[in-house]
Parts: sequence; structure tokens; C-alpha cells
Amino acid sequence: MKTICLLLFATSLASAAADWSQPAEVRHEDALVIGYTARVDGPYLVVRANIAQGWHTFALDNVQRVQEKLAGKPALSMDRSTEIAMAGAPIEGPWLQTPPKNFSRPELRMFSFGYDREVIFAVKLRPASLKTIALRIRGQACTETVCKNIDVPLTVLVPSKRGKPVGIRLDELVAAH
Repeated sequence: MKTICLLLFATSLASAAADWSQPAEVRHEDALVIGYTARVDGPYLVVRANIAQGWHTFALDNVQRVQEKLAGKPALSMDRSTEIAMAGAPIEGPWLQTPPKNFSRPELRMFSFGYDREVIFAVKLRPASLKTIALRIRGQACTETVCKNIDVPLTVLVPSKRGKPVGIRLDELVAAH
């Protein structure tokens, strides 16, 4: 009985992992900087980014958050917001994201908001008969000394049946400005 339960559990985990798209990776000098995967979870498109140690990337609304902090003062520099563009997939409502960390250095008038490990972006899809969703993710990932531009495509398979979301905790996400 234990063997059957373990086999069912392993099959379930493999099935859940197979729901994610193939990764789109960003590298710097052969080292992985950030990897993106995506899937449709119930009515939501979910994009997950795994960020390498020592790197960080930025919130969907980084520019808006910085402008609010500067309150009309000029910025010394500004990190790019993460952008996720979709072709042909109608959405409903705002993009959601993991609450961003504050990387700001107000004493230098430098403001920045983002992530340094894993981040989830999600958006509700309107019902449509789609088989795939084509994404283009743009942005920036940085260390203390170097920044790498991000511009990667990602293709997501849309399951024929979509139920309730099972893999994301919507209550842990915040709306992007």
C-alpha cells in the first residue's frame, strides 16, 4: 500500500510540474541570472521567476512606485519595470504580483522595488478558446555592479478544461499600479 501511495504522490507531483511551460532563461557570462516559467491555473495566467543568488529584478510597477517616492524631483537613475506582453489573450483586471521588497537608498535619492529570489505575477484571463499564449517578458536584472537587460519569449499551453486555481494564493499577491 505504501508503494502505491508513494507512486500516486510522485505521479501527482510530476503532473503538477509538467503544467509549467519550458523555462525562458536569462544568462550572464554563462551563469543563470533568472528563469521564467508560466502556466494557466484556473482562470489565471501565472508567471513565475526564479532569480539567482546575488541578482534582483524589478516589480511590474517599479517606475510608478519610484515616481511616487520622488514626488516630482528628478531621478538620478531608474531601473526598468518588468513588462509582460501577451498576444491574443484577453485579460480581466490588473496584473497581480508578489509584494515587492524595497531596495531603495533614499539618502542617495535612489528608489527601487523588486525581488531577489522568487516572484509570482498573475492576471485573470477572460474566457477564450486559446490553445497557447505567447508572452514576451522584458525588464532588467541587476547585481551590485552589473545590470542585464531581459527580453525573452515564453509560450504557455492552455488546458482544455480550466477549473478553480490550485497552485497560487491570490491573497498573497498585490495589484500592480
